[in-house]
Formats: sequence, C-alpha cells, structure tokens
Amino acid sequence: MEYVNLGHTGLKVSRICLGMMTYGDPAWRPWTLGEKTARPFVKAALDAGINFFDTADMYSLGASEEVTGRAIRDMAKRDEVVIATKLYNEMSADANDRGLSRKHVMASIDRSLKRLGTDHVDLYQIHRWDDETPIEETIQALDDVVRAGKARYLGASSCHAWKFARALLLADAMGCHRFVCMQPHYNLVYREEEREMLPLCEAEGIGVIPWSPLARGFLAGTRSAAGEGTSKRAKSDDWARKLYYSKNDLAVLDRVKKLAIRRGVKPAQIALAWHLHKPFVTAPIVGASKMEHLTDAIAALEIKLTPKEIASLEERYQPHPVLGM
Repeated sequence: MEYVNLGHTGLKVSRICLGMMTYGDPAWRPWTLGEKTARPFVKAALDAGINFFDTADMYSLGASEEVTGRAIRDMAKRDEVVIATKLYNEMSADANDRGLSRKHVMASIDRSLKRLGTDHVDLYQIHRWDDETPIEETIQALDDVVRAGKARYLGASSCHAWKFARALLLADAMGCHRFVCMQPHYNLVYREEEREMLPLCEAEGIGVIPWSPLARGFLAGTRSAAGEGTSKRAKSDDWARKLYYSKNDLAVLDRVKKLAIRRGVKPAQIALAWHLHKPFVTAPIVGASKMEHLTDAIAALEIKLTPKEIASLEERYQPHPVLGM
C-alpha cells in the first residue's frame, strides 16, 4: 500500500479510502450490507494496508458509524487508522437535527463519537453546504470541536468553489482551523470540478478525496446503457441514472472498456488508475459490496497509464450541468 500526506498536513493516509456507506442497516437501502457481512471487508482492507475509512452520520442513519466503530475496535489499533465522518443531512424530524448550525455541529460530533465508540475522529467533514447558516458560525463551531480534542482535522464536501474559498479565507481571518481536504464529486464522466474546485485545492494545499470515483458503478462497465444491472445497487439506484448514462458518458465508458481489454484488466481498475495519476488526488473513496471491488481497487495502484492513454480516456468528455450538490 502507498501512503501520502492529506493535503498540506502531516497526516498519512492510504491511497485508497474505504467508503463505509455500503455497510450498516439493510433497511436503509436495499444494497446496504449488514454488520456480519460487512466485517470481512474491513478486515481485508486493513490486511491490505488501507488505514483510511470514511463514513457519515446519515449513512443508515447512524448504523454505518456503529458498524465502522465496532469493526475497527476489534481489528485494529485506534491510533493506526484514520476515521473520517460527516455531518449536515437531516437525521430526524427535529427542525434542528440537520444543517451546520452551532447547535447541530455540537450535538452531531458527540453522537458520532458515541456511535463510533471513540473519543475523537481524525477527520470531521461538512457533508454539504448550509445556506441557512452563516459560514462564520459553522467555522467557529468546527474550530471549537477541534480545540476540544474531538476532531483532529476538518474537511468539506461538494460545494461551489467560491464558497469554499471564502470559508478558507474566513477561517484564516478568524484564527480558526481551516478545512484541510475536499471530498468532491469527480470521475471520468463528471469532471466539472476541474474548472475551479480542483485548481483551488491544488493552490491551497487541500487534500482531495473524491466520492463516486467509479460513477456509482457506471465505470465498472457491468450495466446496460439504461443503467440496468443484476446487483441490488444497480436495480435500486435511481440517483445514478440521473447523474450518468448520457450518450457522451457512454462514449467515455467505451474508451475505458477498450483500454481495459488492451491492458488485460477490468474497466474499474482503469477508471481508478486514472484518478491515481492526478497529482491533486489524495485518495479516491471506494465502496465495496463484493470482495472483488476491493481487490480491484487495490490492484489499480499497480497500473501506470501513459500520457497517451490518459488523453484518450479524457478525449470524449463533454461538459455537464452541476451534479451531486
């Protein structure tokens, strides 16, 4: 396994991050795996040297954090892993149980720590931007979380680049801890973040941990042009069909498949290898509902693409509307 610094911090993370959204309570989503089924994936990730695990309070409404926490306590030393979680999304019918207000930040971190069974998280992230709360309020609350020892670093996820830039500027002006990483929607069929967000991250030394690096399975090349497949995820993931599967997306996928055939590897490995060739990408967040998903992701670390191959993969891309925010 390879390890790199998370942005301009001294924190070392594996080049593959295991996304824990897949694990939790099957009642939450048809494709979610229960704890007994999930644990072998955590064990395999740890055995392969993966030390970076990303979850969120909203995944299975807290059950994912519980599964993550118990598995890590049983299989690893706490100080040897990097646990990341997120807040923002609605967790109940309570009007204050959502968003990025000081009230919700303070309540959410304590609840997440309890579910994870730890006294701190290594990375605490805002899952989305909250236009109903002044960003200064959120920055101060998150700073207090770090100063209380409940989080080591702060991160953000999909938002407009100008908002993220403003948050970095305000944190500096307020003397608060700033965000050290961004979790953007980024893959071969959605590259809009290359326009503003990713250059901003590179200039500011912000780590980049993309979500949906395989476009929710689209880039694995196992689904039909209509988004149909045989897995529970493929059959029930209506959001993926809204994000991908345009004519241009299929043209990009065709390039991925052809290169995979020439290289004798799987399309998913090519798609992940492309991520790993981007100097601004720290670690793509990979979900795994089958063990081969995890082993394929790890194998992608060994694939070295040529500049010509990368250009070919990117050539058929066409601009998209903003998706995933």
